[in-house]
Amino acid sequence: MYSMDNVGKNTIAMVLAGGKGERLSPLTLRRAKPSVSFGGKYKIIDFVLSNLFNSGIKKVYILTQYRAYSLNKHIRESWGKWTGLGEFYVAISPETSSESEEWFKGTADAILQYLRFVESSDADYVAIFGGDHVYKMDITQMINAHRMNRADITIAALEVSVDDASRFGVFSVDDDSWVTAFNEKPAIPETIPGRNTCFASMGNYIFSTKKLIEVLLEGKKQYEDLDFGKHVIPMMLKSGDKVFAYNFNDNLIPGMKAEERGYWKDVGTIDSYYEANMDLINVSPRLKLYNFKWPILTNQGNYPPAKTVFDDGDRRGVNIDSYVSAGCITSGSTVRRSILGPLCKVNSYSLVEDSILFENVNVGRHVKIKRAIIDKGVVIPDGATIGHDRASDLSNGYTITESGIVVVPRKDK
Repeated sequence: MYSMDNVGKNTIAMVLAGGKGERLSPLTLRRAKPSVSFGGKYKIIDFVLSNLFNSGIKKVYILTQYRAYSLNKHIRESWGKWTGLGEFYVAISPETSSESEEWFKGTADAILQYLRFVESSDADYVAIFGGDHVYKMDITQMINAHRMNRADITIAALEVSVDDASRFGVFSVDDDSWVTAFNEKPAIPETIPGRNTCFASMGNYIFSTKKLIEVLLEGKKQYEDLDFGKHVIPMMLKSGDKVFAYNFNDNLIPGMKAEERGYWKDVGTIDSYYEANMDLINVSPRLKLYNFKWPILTNQGNYPPAKTVFDDGDRRGVNIDSYVSAGCITSGSTVRRSILGPLCKVNSYSLVEDSILFENVNVGRHVKIKRAIIDKGVVIPDGATIGHDRASDLSNGYTITESGIVVVPRKDK
């Protein structure tokens, strides 16, 4: 019997975390998408790293690139301390900050440039995962499917509706989930046999180590911008390699509720990012962060507990239907249906509703904020109004999405 522990020890992971996340601008002007806050205290990358850690995969290279300083710092401070002898979570980064400079020309090219780490390992399997999605997954179940099917590559597949499928790379599969074709954003996507849904690529792969090395070296001869979806998968299908689609809906983690099954969010736009965060504060969210059998790990910070101050007739510190992180002070003000990152302060007579505040935001007195995202370290002056007057928000240089979400960016220093 090949135990879960052995699967983890015989696997190394490469996490692709170099994305600019341009559609999340202005939140990504100074940070990579995987470094954007989520749920108050977490970073987006904490989800894939927690999945790997909880799955027993503790030899992990994180390939960072764009605006990588804050992400590298987070990985070092949060993840570098949780591994033991022979285990590691390490960021390797060709730091690039200019808009034009390129280092990794494609997803597979990124792995190719650090192929020496794969070649020098004694791992049987290589897990290649993206660093910018929000979900929970027991990766050992996917590895076991790969092993039992004797596949060359196993691709995590999200079951989506026909209407949604055109936004993804879509697999054609046979009755046993072997991939027969792959099409990027097809106008007429092919459905899964016997169902009215389609298999969309999640951008997560399990390779047998020898096959990965072989296919990347072959791909290097043909493509400068070597990419898994665009080049590697079609190459493997053409050469008759065994390509298997692993249905993410089949993945079960300890403590999972039925409504969580198949939960996966790209959070690639401001609106989708806002909606995914706001779902957390629902009575029954799709993503449950209070499942202690599968914790999402992060840097806890040496902060005191959150605090409310004042209970007078004209001012009262209250947090209602909200996530409030450590070190926050709600001082004679009201926070309703909102998410506050660490070290935020909301001062007297202010009202924050349906909003997301990143770390260390200071809201002055007599402020009204609604349906807004406030970036890290922003100071909101006394008497300000955000999210109530579109013309005023635009004149202040704030970004407003189609659905009316107002983004208040950090000021240039």
